Amino acid sequence: MKRLSKALIATVALGSVALVSGCSAEGEPVTFDGPSASAAAGGSGGTDGAAAAKTLMPTGPKAEFTTQNTIDDGTRIGVTTLHGGKSGFTGKVWVWAPRQYFDPKYANSGFPVLIALPGGNGYPNNYWMGTDLKLQSSISRWSKEGRSLPFIVVMPVLNPDDKYYYDGSDIPGQPKMGTWMTEDVPDFVRANFRTFKSRDGWAFMGSSSGAFVGLKSVLKHPDRFKAVIASGPDIVPDSPLWAGHAAEQAANDPEKLARALGAKPSGKDTDVYLAFQAGTEESALRKVRAFIRDHTKGPVKTRLQLIQDGEHNARTYVQGMEDGSIEWISRHMQAPIPTS
Repeated sequence: MKRLSKALIATVALGSVALVSGCSAEGEPVTFDGPSASAAAGGSGGTDGAAAAKTLMPTGPKAEFTTQNTIDDGTRIGVTTLHGGKSGFTGKVWVWAPRQYFDPKYANSGFPVLIALPGGNGYPNNYWMGTDLKLQSSISRWSKEGRSLPFIVVMPVLNPDDKYYYDGSDIPGQPKMGTWMTEDVPDFVRANFRTFKSRDGWAFMGSSSGAFVGLKSVLKHPDRFKAVIASGPDIVPDSPLWAGHAAEQAANDPEKLARALGAKPSGKDTDVYLAFQAGTEESALRKVRAFIRDHTKGPVKTRLQLIQDGEHNARTYVQGMEDGSIEWISRHMQAPIPTS
């Protein structure tokens, strides 16, 4: 199933057009430095205790970003190259921060992070960094309407090449894409942004092959990530590179991971929230329903967003987020804390 449908290919093509036309600021340096803590305290240098207890200020070193795109409200999508210190993999990462991130009243507060993963190979680009799919502008609008948290959206490359799928995993003898996705990318975000210390501030979203990676990552690391929006997901690890590595493949199987997690007691430190999405016209729906039926127990909480007449493409999934998925995971995650 890890092949682009015609609809998804069209979506990626549209994204490419958006990148070519771009904005006038494309390529210019951009900074995500937020307001100082003293700005929120009226220059007194004070801190808000509730926010400080939960917030991790940027740890550095600070990355250098250039502008990839600009959305309607003037905020920018930046891009940089990340040299993964733990995985050894080097790849591009695109990032967007909402307007609230730059508001002095949130200067002491962390922000929730949404790691957005594309379908297909996700190399050399992550199509969520285009403006045509309106992911960032939609989150901006939804957050104003009270339907979404103002997420920092992080968009890393999904695979190290366009030849194979690596299942977001550390396949023996291959680039360590599991470590890249669940350790290097979060470390990079913590280095550059105000984040939350706990898993309450960390989630994935993705479509197709990217949904598999997000789903598997949350189930494998429930101590680090709390939620995922998994749209038209693949359910099993099926990269041909797993050949000869059955044990490692099984350790990255969402069904086996969900079965193990589901056998544990439910609790605020273990519960994960899996927001599945599927269009009524796509083949993934049957497998998604079977997963929900078999694995919704204990800490594994699930929800299915059916998208009427929806197909296997990114535009369908943004609509599903608007119809309920983004609000559901937002209710279970940590919101930014304004200065009191």
